[in-house]
Amino acid sequence: MRQLTAKRTTVLPEPEVQAELRGLRARIPHLTGGLVATTDGLVVAHDTSGLEAESVAALTAAALGVGARLAEATGHGSFRELLTRGERGYTATYAAGAYTVLTLMAGPETNVGRLHLEARRAGARIAALADAELDRG
Repeated sequence: MRQLTAKRTTVLPEPEVQAELRGLRARIPHLTGGLVATTDGLVVAHDTSGLEAESVAALTAAALGVGARLAEATGHGSFRELLTRGERGYTATYAAGAYTVLTLMAGPETNVGRLHLEARRAGARIAALADAELDRG
């Protein structure tokens, strides 16, 4: 995962990424929201209601840093995903290329296997969109 510090002014493909988020909401029962952010915490696109996307993106960047260090320290390689289970549901973060992450929020009755399956597929599509755009910038 790379930081975007030199690429902050690059425009990301927000409409296409937004379409991926809407598709996830349609395919995953009990999904309550999602966002795509850069690895340094800037919102690319979001489908959240009742949450401040900017705050969630910043927290995602912090969690990503800890998750990446933990994976490396335990010899498990580079960061792929992080799942947090709370009393009222799940928050899951997935690597989506070199520059972006996908974070999803879901209710407690969510099928976690389905969540992972759909999020991994969407993450690959988002990675293709974002990495192509950012590598050009």
